[in-house]
Amino acid sequence: MRWGGIIVAAGRGTRFGGPKQLIDLGGRPMLAWSLRTFAGMDEIAALVVVTEPQWIETVKALLEELHPNCAYAVVRGGASRQASVRCGLDALPAGCDAVFVHDGARPLVRAEDVRAGMREVRVGRGAVLGAQVVDTIKVVDPQTMLVRTTLKRDELWAAQTPQFAMLDELVRAHEEAERSGLEATDDVALLEMTGIEVVVVPASAENFKVTHPADVERAAAHLR
Repeated sequence: MRWGGIIVAAGRGTRFGGPKQLIDLGGRPMLAWSLRTFAGMDEIAALVVVTEPQWIETVKALLEELHPNCAYAVVRGGASRQASVRCGLDALPAGCDAVFVHDGARPLVRAEDVRAGMREVRVGRGAVLGAQVVDTIKVVDPQTMLVRTTLKRDELWAAQTPQFAMLDELVRAHEEAERSGLEATDDVALLEMTGIEVVVVPASAENFKVTHPADVERAAAHLR
């Protein structure tokens, strides 16, 4: 199966004073670490990075350095994450059977985890890397802050990326969401809405998302 990858690296990085995907992490732009992982995977035939317009040439140079033999494109993102992924889907070259979507703010993704997710994908079935929730989760009234209910922790998993699907099924899920005016926070939620089953694949602990400045040092410590 020939895989295409979409890396979402849009956003202005307001917490970081600049584009988060290009901040220095261990001597390289943060985005470079996940790109380097994907560059070592023969299963991946094409990569598309979705980013802000002013960083397109910078990201192209990164891809040329790290993965010169892979078909790639760098495109402008949309107004939302969902719209940005759709831009990436539109830019994938012909010939890909399946696709994964990855957040550029998860630099420490492991190739073995990506392959584990890939192995689960088939017609009618998608996959997502995830981590089991360790805290007890309360459903809270947003006005009074009173607890409405407590959820069963052993049933709860936090969705991460990459998220995997057959290409035509993910495209169809995005098209149906656009027609219905639906917005989802991740791609497998769109698959679920169209009746595609989704399996969670446990991810390595290092696959956390760099969200706050303190996460940069945490990621750097893992690299060291």
